[in-house]
Amino acid sequence: MRVVISAGGTGGHIYPALAIINKIKEKEPDSEFLYIGTHNRMEKDIVPAKGIPFEPIEMYGFNRKHLTKNYKTIKCLLKANKKCKKLIKDFNPDIVIGVGGYVTVPVIKCAKKLGYKTAIHEQNSVPGKANLMLSNYSDLVFVSFKSSAAHFKHGKVVFSGNPCSEDALKTEKANKRELGLDPNKKLVVFVMGSLGAGRINKTLLNNMNKFENKNYEILFITGKGEYEKFKDLKFPKNVKVIDFYENLSRLMKVTDLLVTRAGASSLSEIISLEIPSILIPSPFVTNNHQYKNAMDLVSKDAALLLEEKDTNIDSVVEMIDKTLNDDKKIESIKNNLKPFKVSNSAEIIYDSIKE
Repeated sequence: MRVVISAGGTGGHIYPALAIINKIKEKEPDSEFLYIGTHNRMEKDIVPAKGIPFEPIEMYGFNRKHLTKNYKTIKCLLKANKKCKKLIKDFNPDIVIGVGGYVTVPVIKCAKKLGYKTAIHEQNSVPGKANLMLSNYSDLVFVSFKSSAAHFKHGKVVFSGNPCSEDALKTEKANKRELGLDPNKKLVVFVMGSLGAGRINKTLLNNMNKFENKNYEILFITGKGEYEKFKDLKFPKNVKVIDFYENLSRLMKVTDLLVTRAGASSLSEIISLEIPSILIPSPFVTNNHQYKNAMDLVSKDAALLLEEKDTNIDSVVEMIDKTLNDDKKIESIKNNLKPFKVSNSAEIIYDSIKE
């Protein structure tokens, strides 16, 4: 199979794209790929490092507040359209797939206008404007949440789940002892994204003494951008602070309660591994996507919600204590996650594309 795939900006778009590539490689080892991404975001480093041919295009999101600042954006879009047409025609793919980020707009539109088969994948529960528009140019629309389907009026909608979830299920669980943790104690993991969340980190890490003498352990992952601020602080014996953990799904398999943001990839792993969680959505995400993602689970009692404005050390400690010490609550959350679960997400995407 010959595949053009495009996704950019954040890991929430890039890693599902890579999961789709891995599944196609597994099924058809001779497949060829061309990844089109932005010239200055994460994918420009991540994708080439995996040996996947990468073509950058200069693209920026539209400034909705100051329309006069969009001159450069429009100029770049016109150039991107021209480059995408040439790249796609020269590569001559069997399928063109968009997995999120504004970089996918010229890729999918150009592919459809050139007569190629197209597909998009939506990770969030409420689709963004780009994917809603691109559904007009897509033969297939894959969604991570069943509730997303109602938002799309065009294209064949397929409930696939998030392909990252399939990778999470395959990974081996972490060894607690390697992290200096007690295998016999319950574990609460805090993780606020690869770059951390400044306000949350400051609020919690400066008050970790509130967790002293608890019957569980805390592993707090600050994010690389935040670790230097806190590495010299003294913490209780049951609290361990690190900057980054390479494969979070490995760690989640030995986690009793996760305190995290509500990004699409994180939720896909929470769902697939049935991990009880306290979700603190980032209030700074476009269209408040993280809050909407969180509410898809919270409304079904499949997760707990704590908004950032209400987050302080006392509210966090109280919620953790109440949840961890209530075995029936923990079991109920796990059971309520089951209807969201798709254990073969990447396989569904591959099969639908082949069909």
